[in-house]
Amino acid sequence: MTQDGINAEQVRHLGKLARLELTSEEVEHYAAQLEQILSAITSISAVATQEIPPTSHPIPMENVYRDDLALPGLELADFVPGAPAFEDDRFRVPRILGEPS
Repeated sequence: MTQDGINAEQVRHLGKLARLELTSEEVEHYAAQLEQILSAITSISAVATQEIPPTSHPIPMENVYRDDLALPGLELADFVPGAPAFEDDRFRVPRILGEPS
C-alpha cells in the first residue's frame, strides 16, 4: 500500500495473480473496496494492544470430560422382530452394485 492507498496497478497485479481479466471499471471498484478493507484493518490494529491477550471466546472455557462407561446394548430379541430380513445374527439386505456375496 502506498501513501495514497491502493492504486490501479496494484489491483491489476492482484487480478493477474488471481488469473482474472479485470475491466477498468472493475479495477476502480476493487481499488475502492480494498482501500476500505485496509482502512478497517488499520483502525483495528490501532486498538489492539500488547496487554490484551488474544482470545477466541469472551469468557474462559475448558473441556468437560466424563468417564466412558460400557453399558449394555439392545438385546437381539428387541430388534429382530422389526427387521425385514435377518440371518445369522445380521440384517439381510439386497445386494448392491453387483458385489459378490
